[in-house]
Amino acid sequence: MGKLAGKIIQASALRSAGNAQSVGPALRRLRLMSGLTQTEMAERLNVQQAAVSKIENGGDVHLSTVRKYVESLGASLRIDAAFPANAPIALHIHEAFDVEYGNDDQLVLPLLGDEPFRAQRDVVLSIRPQYSEKIFEGKKTVELRRRFPVSAPTGTIAYIYSTSPVRAMVGTVEIKDVLKLPVQQIWTEFKNNALIEKYDFEKYFDGLQWGFALLFDDVRAFSRPIPLAELREQFGFEPPQSFSYAKRDLRRALKHEPAIVSY
Repeated sequence: MGKLAGKIIQASALRSAGNAQSVGPALRRLRLMSGLTQTEMAERLNVQQAAVSKIENGGDVHLSTVRKYVESLGASLRIDAAFPANAPIALHIHEAFDVEYGNDDQLVLPLLGDEPFRAQRDVVLSIRPQYSEKIFEGKKTVELRRRFPVSAPTGTIAYIYSTSPVRAMVGTVEIKDVLKLPVQQIWTEFKNNALIEKYDFEKYFDGLQWGFALLFDDVRAFSRPIPLAELREQFGFEPPQSFSYAKRDLRRALKHEPAIVSY
């Protein structure tokens, strides 16, 4: 795939029209870092070599073109909106979500692309009971997602919330690795480890070129599943549709929750 596979390329706001001309040369540097020729890049983009040359020489380029170029290198384009910490919108967001400010006292929200994984954070994964049971039986070692931060560090703890009808936090796993791959490659490599039927797989990833595979390790089931009613009462917890960062008080409580090693 190239040296940039799985990386996130961040785009910064351009302060003048002249700066827009630097986009092409920047893309060219990324291509060279990946060890690709213009001809090879053109094949990936399904365009003529002259079109690649025009992009890299600073011609007018649409955001969609930049994104396609970057994704063809195996990376992902991210565009962020940075708000001062005292901006009204930042204050509202801080009250509504479990967010943290950066060292520059700014709140950064992703507008396009994958969210950067916050350092030293655990996550909550919502998983259907038929799959969560297989995880703790040691049969399902890979979880598939449409979106997930590829920058999640090795050893990140994921708390498994088993959805309806169980509706309870049932255990933890360590995320050994996060792989962003073409959807077809995910099916080829992980269909047996993910324990998903072909029809369900295609329905889940419908319309997507890329997907994410979360590789699990150190699976531990809680000795007592913690029901949603209890989680709501004690921690104000609401189940995420896909994943969310675990709030501090929830992390502290679950860190010492008695667990049994599943396998």
